[in-house]
Amino acid sequence: MKEKFEDIANIEKYLRKTDYIIRRKGREILADFNITGPQFTALQILINQGTMTIGELSQKMALACSTITDLIDRMEKSELVIRKKDEKDKRVVRVEVLNKGHVILEKVLSARIEFLSGKLSNFSDEDKNKLNIGLKALYEAMNNQIES
Repeated sequence: MKEKFEDIANIEKYLRKTDYIIRRKGREILADFNITGPQFTALQILINQGTMTIGELSQKMALACSTITDLIDRMEKSELVIRKKDEKDKRVVRVEVLNKGHVILEKVLSARIEFLSGKLSNFSDEDKNKLNIGLKALYEAMNNQIES
């Protein structure tokens, strides 16, 4: 039993350490593109989910509407997004990602993948595949628990 606990404790420790390194490098990459973490997150959500209202985005990001409003103001000034009136209900304002936002997201994701690719360059294809399968299974187990 003790051995299994140590294995799980080591998995948790190395996941935490890996997460820290990825986050630190991610912040460096974002700085290279003059974009903040919350802006990057907002772009990902808007691109993956489509246009949203400030309220919808605030729920997805678990931030106050006033915080999201300030975030969108800065993103508009940087020409990453634009506010548009809803076609069906002119009282509703939606946030839409502009081409520059799409381009920056692509470049940031490419830089992150390039970083990870370099770190995995000495891994065999088999080891990369096992890591991929294991991480996906762990993610799904954790994600299913959250959604339940």
